[in-house]
Amino acid sequence: MNVQASTKTYFIGNVDDFPVKLGRDISIDGVKIAVFKLESGQIKAIQNKCPHKGGPLAEGIVSGEHVFCPLHDWKISLQDGMVQYPDEGCVTTFKTTVTDGKVYVHM
Repeated sequence: MNVQASTKTYFIGNVDDFPVKLGRDISIDGVKIAVFKLESGQIKAIQNKCPHKGGPLAEGIVSGEHVFCPLHDWKISLQDGMVQYPDEGCVTTFKTTVTDGKVYVHM
């Protein structure tokens, strides 16, 4: 698991700005992040670059708590950033919080 240590908090939008099961590409201080709202309503943020060939994960298909890379269908956990076996690798995950309908990512 590769969790980014929290040092700064950034407002990235309102909960309603994020459609369920569709990714949104956000750049903060040059870091590309894929943000997803799951069916449960949870907001998840991960590095927007598949460890395989650099595919844009924000364009991937969300199923449950995973996103499938749009280039080669690698399955990546939105909880811990780990790639599902038999593939290998991981992406950085970022903590998110929601306060009064506002979404924040911690980097």
